[in-house]
Amino acid sequence: MDWLINLFTTTDSVAHIALLYAIVIAVGVLLGKIKIGGISLGVTFVLFAGILAGHVGFTAPTNILTFIQDFGLILFVFCIGLQVGPGFFESFRKGGVTLNALSTAMIFLDVLVMFACYYLFFDTSNPNNLPMMVGTLYGAVTNTPGLGAANEALNSVFPKGQVPQIASGYACAYPLGVLGIIGATIAIRYITHTRLEDEEAKLNEQEAENPHAKPYQMHLRVTNTYIVGRSLLEISQFLNRDIVCSRLLHDGQVTIPTRDTIFCQNDEILVVCAEADAEAIQAFIGPEIDTPWETGNEKQPLISKRIVVTRPSMNGKTLGKMHFSSVYGVNVTRITRQGMDLFASRNHHFQVGDRLMVVGPEDNVNRVAEMMGNSIKRLDAPNIATIFIGILIGILFGSIPLALPGMPVPLKLGIAGGPLIIAILIGRFGYKFKLVTYTTTSANMMLREIGLVLFLASVGIKAGAGFWETVVQGDGLKYVYTGFLITVIPILIVGTIARLKFKFNYFTIMGMIAGTYTDPPALAYANSSCTKEAPAIGYSTVYPLSMFLRIFSAQIVVLFFCGA
Repeated sequence: MDWLINLFTTTDSVAHIALLYAIVIAVGVLLGKIKIGGISLGVTFVLFAGILAGHVGFTAPTNILTFIQDFGLILFVFCIGLQVGPGFFESFRKGGVTLNALSTAMIFLDVLVMFACYYLFFDTSNPNNLPMMVGTLYGAVTNTPGLGAANEALNSVFPKGQVPQIASGYACAYPLGVLGIIGATIAIRYITHTRLEDEEAKLNEQEAENPHAKPYQMHLRVTNTYIVGRSLLEISQFLNRDIVCSRLLHDGQVTIPTRDTIFCQNDEILVVCAEADAEAIQAFIGPEIDTPWETGNEKQPLISKRIVVTRPSMNGKTLGKMHFSSVYGVNVTRITRQGMDLFASRNHHFQVGDRLMVVGPEDNVNRVAEMMGNSIKRLDAPNIATIFIGILIGILFGSIPLALPGMPVPLKLGIAGGPLIIAILIGRFGYKFKLVTYTTTSANMMLREIGLVLFLASVGIKAGAGFWETVVQGDGLKYVYTGFLITVIPILIVGTIARLKFKFNYFTIMGMIAGTYTDPPALAYANSSCTKEAPAIGYSTVYPLSMFLRIFSAQIVVLFFCGA
């Protein structure tokens, strides 16, 4: 049995370290699936499993724990950056500006409430109390990347071996933070006297008034000699308008034309286009026929099909300008990007890897699939080189020192902020530099989750040794109730303003709050309360900027105040 005892006690062996992480991560993930009141802590429970392991002395050398922690953090934030990058800049367009401004205000208020609690309830002469409150802040807002950024920034402020284990404050505030977000969202409903039935009815009215271009169908005779001998694709490109030619009568025979079909003089065609484009198309092709010929085909049944955007030319194009509804007679009901369900709004910008759920006649759905690419094989190969090139550039970028007045040490974005910003830029503009930035949803989620559990396990194990003294015998109860205040006060203030002053739909506010706190359980609750896509709109609009600000503000607070 000596071999088994040595496996658990020889802390510097590779087998022991691998066993330690395997047990902590497996136990944490399994316990995190347990739901209480329909809510679970998810993968964050790995932190608590790590704290328990560290508390009982099941640990590893500090330098090994630090390396795995930092590498996991880099992997985690970089994959988040790739996920939010394509929609990061688009989230500032038009209606998204106000939502993002409200979200930014909420993040700013979280920091203000944290400082208020620090000065009201804690001994300000103790240099460890403010860092612990930063950990409490990120537990209260359920934002693990922010915890990682703050933890990394503390290493540049405090001497080696004296860095506060802020994961203790995070662990105390996190459980009540999850409940507080949902509870405060419900409270807004009663404060503003909002009826869910009325809000859903308003969404139905807006949907009915959706200003999509109206479809227009017409039968034309080809009389323009310029287009004789040219293909349907060439004609469509010359017009620079979306048209669908669904039937062609040539020499008395009706066929279904393709993009390569050649037009002849006096051919008769059945064209569907946007109503606004009908006059220009008719003037270019030929006159409309008063008595249309019979197609001889019954109406096709509707089908739904998942289509993947793989054609590079679709990058950056907006859904509204594609005229899918009016021209092709199909509707895009849902868009999935990097595992996130996005609302199919007219302003959505396509990116390679987007997955569209398209509903319509089979022929037209297949035409849309051909136009978007829909070649899944192109996306199957993992783009490992792009990921590590991005991480390399991100680490270099994060290491650039920026001297700012009043700061004790130069500001560095570090291994959290640098890779995050580079990943966002690569995710949005990488295709312009011939970088294949798409990563399959499963690959992104796998890398991200591996990075997250490695980070959480390492932080928990390192914090476990002093957890009992810090929390149970120290200020643990204060971290719990101050964390709750940090969670609910900004939500109640900003949520009420968004409802009463800016008149946002309540379901959109629910999504905005969930996105600001980057909290999936809150989004799940919002989605269960509404049959429409309003929560998803609010969530996806503010999530990219919120994630960036949470990580960036963690470093700013630590470097400006904790190092003073």
